[in-house]
Amino acid sequence: MINLRTPFFAALAVLSHVAPANAEMTLIMAEEHGCVWCERWNEEIAPIYPKTDEGKLAPLRRIDVHDPIPEDLTFKSKPHFTPTFILVDDGIEISRIEGYPGEDFFWGLLGLMLQEATK
Repeated sequence: MINLRTPFFAALAVLSHVAPANAEMTLIMAEEHGCVWCERWNEEIAPIYPKTDEGKLAPLRRIDVHDPIPEDLTFKSKPHFTPTFILVDDGIEISRIEGYPGEDFFWGLLGLMLQEATK
């Protein structure tokens, strides 16, 4: 199995030092009760996410997909699928991952999103 996270781990370590100091990136997780893919993400990723460079660069914030979008967030569209991971910078959506593609692909896709956001 290819570990897509490895190249991005090194890149994020560098990028985290060049990101603007005033940028407030957050990874929003839109979820719902009973979502099996949300539960899988919670088992595979949630325990380690805050300890990773990705988690430090874009801390996780959870919202319920059925609730109104919080006033401090601006999304390109309302999330409908769960989980949906939305990378925001100062509350404004930059990019998103719809669904949970598994651990290796999640880290790779998130790495690409963060790399693009810190250019």
